[in-house]
Amino acid sequence: MARDEEATGGRKPPSYGGEVNAFIVTTCIVAAFGGLIFGYDLGISGGVTSMDSFLMKFFPSVYRKEVADQNQNMYCKFDSHLLTLFTSSLYLSALVACMCASTITRKYGRKLSMLSGGLVFLAGAIINAAAVNVAMLIVGRLLLGVGVGFCNQSIPVYLSEIAPAKWRGAMNIGFQMMITIGILAANLVNYWTAKIESGNGWRISLGLAAVPALMITVGSLFLPDTPNSILERGDAAKAKQMLQKIRGTDDVDAEFEDLVRASAAAKKIDRPMRRLLTERRYRPQLVFCTLIPFFQQVTGINVVMFYAPVLFKTLGLGQSASLMSSLITGFFNVVATFVSIYVADRFGRRSLFLEGGIQMIICQGSFGTSGTGQLSTAAAVLVVVFVTGFVMAFAWSWGPMGWLVPTEICPLELRSAGQAMNAGVNMFFTFVIGQFFLSLLCNLKFGLFFLFAAFVVVMTGFIYFFLPETRNVPIEDMGEVFRRHWFWQKYAAVDDDDNNKGGSAPRRSVELK
Repeated sequence: MARDEEATGGRKPPSYGGEVNAFIVTTCIVAAFGGLIFGYDLGISGGVTSMDSFLMKFFPSVYRKEVADQNQNMYCKFDSHLLTLFTSSLYLSALVACMCASTITRKYGRKLSMLSGGLVFLAGAIINAAAVNVAMLIVGRLLLGVGVGFCNQSIPVYLSEIAPAKWRGAMNIGFQMMITIGILAANLVNYWTAKIESGNGWRISLGLAAVPALMITVGSLFLPDTPNSILERGDAAKAKQMLQKIRGTDDVDAEFEDLVRASAAAKKIDRPMRRLLTERRYRPQLVFCTLIPFFQQVTGINVVMFYAPVLFKTLGLGQSASLMSSLITGFFNVVATFVSIYVADRFGRRSLFLEGGIQMIICQGSFGTSGTGQLSTAAAVLVVVFVTGFVMAFAWSWGPMGWLVPTEICPLELRSAGQAMNAGVNMFFTFVIGQFFLSLLCNLKFGLFFLFAAFVVVMTGFIYFFLPETRNVPIEDMGEVFRRHWFWQKYAAVDDDDNNKGGSAPRRSVELK
């Protein structure tokens, strides 16, 4: 509690009524299903692009390069911009979708964005499974991207708003948990479909993306909207009833009063994205909503996850061994995310960011190899161990915290815009790194991983100096954390009069306890 009190000027954050109940747990689990579509795609793409039958049908030049000369530099065998476009095109459309979803999420509620994302992702999965040429593959990937963009923009916001402050970290991390489960499920599917002798296993892998799409589509129909979203649309009585339901108590007056204040301030805001980009008082939110997703990608995690089978194959493992290695990393990815669920609300966000950063630096500096032939058994095992250690470090730190922190630090009037910025930056740099990763791997070889490690050093220092602790702070009182921070106070410390003219929610009239 000491850091919590320090963040709010030596005072404990307010304690609202209500504890975790079956309704709220079920609601958060169903909402988090949206993470499955992102995770499944991350895991399935690399496995499919390492399958010989898929390469022969759609990317024959890559296949010929792979089998032509076993003595050539292994890092360059999969260097094809068309192949990487298949993987990374999804993230370009997700970037655009995030920005569109911001308006829909704010005006019509979080549920509609989830439903829209699930339906479009379902259409993309069907097209990819039936693809007969590269153009059809790309169209399917673009639709998948729209689905991912809508869900990644709306679901973290939904989870942060609906969860009690005390358990907000654990419940928001449910989204990241579903991403890791989706990756593991995809690795299991790829391991099975790669053994199908007909050569159509890749169709099953791509088509099964319809399963998580159906889960979030159907689930979103039964989800309640958040009190914050209901208030934004002007129904105070319904919002209070929903707050009482999700908190499991009628004693919600203090929390509801804060929500009403935040909603009143939000209604004075037009063009929230423009405000986020231009107004000085929102500088902390802008910085964290852009730099956290940027740093999240330059760790190299997504290229390791969706190119893991290709990466292991590049390092000299055979197709079956590379898929099995990806399955191992996917399993420990899930296990590590459970660690963050337990730790985030007990020890805080900063501790996870910092420990994960140090561990990633060590692992990335260790699993580079020359890539000029088959690895020995001992060397292959060592590579898998260090890659797994890297994945675990990310899974309990920058993975879940990268979705949690940007959603909880933004005031209601900017929450949809802030998460759109967060998800959009994430998708943009996922596209950039995904599109050029194999070329960089060919040219930089193991030096690429040292480059990623250097970024992790920078971002770990950034967290140490600039991120205040946010655990257990009610979401509508987060502004107080920044007003007390040594650096951000010069941006966030605005007078109540300025706030009432159309800024963030006014300060509480009583001291935080």
